[in-house]
Amino acid sequence: MDRRYGKWFLNKVKKAIIDYNMIQNGDSVAVGISGGKDSIALLFILDLIKKYSPFDFNIVAVYVDLGLKMDYTPVEYYCKSIDIPFAKVDTHIAPLVFNKRKEKNPCSLCANMRRGALNNEALRLGCNKIALGHHADDLIETLFLNIIFTSRFATFEPVSFLSKTNLTLIRPLIYIQEKTLESVVKAKKLPVVQNPCPASGATKRSDIKQLLNHMEKIHPRAKPNILAAMKKQGLL
Repeated sequence: MDRRYGKWFLNKVKKAIIDYNMIQNGDSVAVGISGGKDSIALLFILDLIKKYSPFDFNIVAVYVDLGLKMDYTPVEYYCKSIDIPFAKVDTHIAPLVFNKRKEKNPCSLCANMRRGALNNEALRLGCNKIALGHHADDLIETLFLNIIFTSRFATFEPVSFLSKTNLTLIRPLIYIQEKTLESVVKAKKLPVVQNPCPASGATKRSDIKQLLNHMEKIHPRAKPNILAAMKKQGLL
């Protein structure tokens, strides 16, 4: 393993895993793969942690095909190259959301249906945990989405137990910034599949991302300070 990568980000991921008791020996973790940079970086990082840390757990990559005719083969080949099982779930979520129901705000319904398909496949594969690629920027963006649009001071939790399925949802990248993941993907030439979703780049989350990027230009430590405030308020 290239040691500069260990110093760069692995310690932060290990800290998140330890801080929130995300992974225990004997766990079987389904990593949700979307084709984007965040999820493929998560898979790469968890594979390194599995190989170069005391954590003893199994990994399987699960790709939920939304019916958008994405070419997922680069991700499948990558999984094969690092000896991680790859499972593909075929669905018609996108045609249902965009064509049949013609949702004006499709992201929520799509996400719920995608999570359901991912949960079902994880159970079928005998997994007890699901790992998602949400990072520090996602935490902050979700906080601002809730404040502005729902009047709630809340974001997602690093670990969530899904009582209906007995699955545990973990987010090992919560201490990592998006720009770090972008650097990892570029440096390691990890496969990223272009997202053909009709709503891509035209969502409320996209607007919040622009707002936060503008705040960061005004004050470069805006995002770290927001994260620190979230910790002080018990959101992390």
